[in-house]
Amino acid sequence: MPELPEVEVVRAGLAPAVIGSFITAVSVFDERALTRHAAGPSDFVARLEGRRVTAADRRGKFLWLPLDTADSALIAHLGMSGQMLLRAPDAEAERHERIRISIEHPRHGELAIVFADQRTFGSLAVDGLVPDGPTWIPTQVVHIARDPIDPMFDDDRFLRALRTRGSAIKRVLLDQQTISGVGNIYADEALWAARIHPATLASALSTQASRRLLAEIRVVLVKALAEGGTSFDSQYVNVNGQAGYFAHSLNAYGRGGQPCPRCGTLIRREAFMNRSSHYCPRCQRRR
Repeated sequence: MPELPEVEVVRAGLAPAVIGSFITAVSVFDERALTRHAAGPSDFVARLEGRRVTAADRRGKFLWLPLDTADSALIAHLGMSGQMLLRAPDAEAERHERIRISIEHPRHGELAIVFADQRTFGSLAVDGLVPDGPTWIPTQVVHIARDPIDPMFDDDRFLRALRTRGSAIKRVLLDQQTISGVGNIYADEALWAARIHPATLASALSTQASRRLLAEIRVVLVKALAEGGTSFDSQYVNVNGQAGYFAHSLNAYGRGGQPCPRCGTLIRREAFMNRSSHYCPRCQRRR
C-alpha cells in the first residue's frame, strides 16, 4: 500500500498542473472507485464540474484538492494499487482506468487526471472541509494524526503517547491515529535504523530510544521521498507513470534471509498482523 512518501510524490506531481485549473468534465467508468462517496456517481460529477481547484494537500496516506466552493474538496485514497495520473486530454484509456477528470489550466492548457486502480481498494470522493488549527481538512481525515514531516507534528505529544501504549512498537507506528503515513515498509526500516525490535512494547522504550526512533522515522521518510518512493511492481507510480527507486535502499524490509547491511546476520522475517516484519535478530535484540 502506498505510504507517506508515495502519496506525497503524487501530491507534489499533481500540484503544479492542477492548482488553478478549471474542471470541465468528469467521467465515472466504475462505481467501485467511489466507495467513499456515498451519494453516488451523479452527485460526484455534479459537485466537481464547473469548480476550480485551489490547492493540493495531504495528510498521511490521504490527499485532497480543495475546491473554490471553500467548504469542499476532491479527496483520494489510493488503497493498495490506486494511481493518480496526468495525461493529455485525448490520451487512450489506461488499462485499469476508473475515473477521468478533464481540467483546463490557465498556463498548461487542457489535461486529464486519471484515477486508475487495478485492485479497486482505492476511492475518490467529494468531501466537506472542517477547520483543524490553522488548516482545513476533509471530514474523512479528522481521525488521522499528523505525520512526522508535517511542520505542526507535536513531538512531545507523540512521545507521551508511546509511554502509555502497552502494545508492540511496530503496531503503534501503524496506528494512523497516533502517527500517520508510516506503513509496513517504513516502520521496518526505521526500527532497523534505531536498533529496536518490532515487538518491543512502546511503553518500555526509554525517552532516548523513543526520540532516536522518531528521528530515524523522519530520516527514512525524507530519503524515500527524495528517491520517489518505493516500487516493487507497476502498481505504485508517480503522476507520469514512473516508478520510485527507494526499494534499492532498503535495509530490512523484504530482505528476509539476506545479510544485515550493518552486522551480516541474516534478516529475519516473521508474520505480523496479516503482513510481515523484517528485522535483524542481532542488531534489534528484544529486551
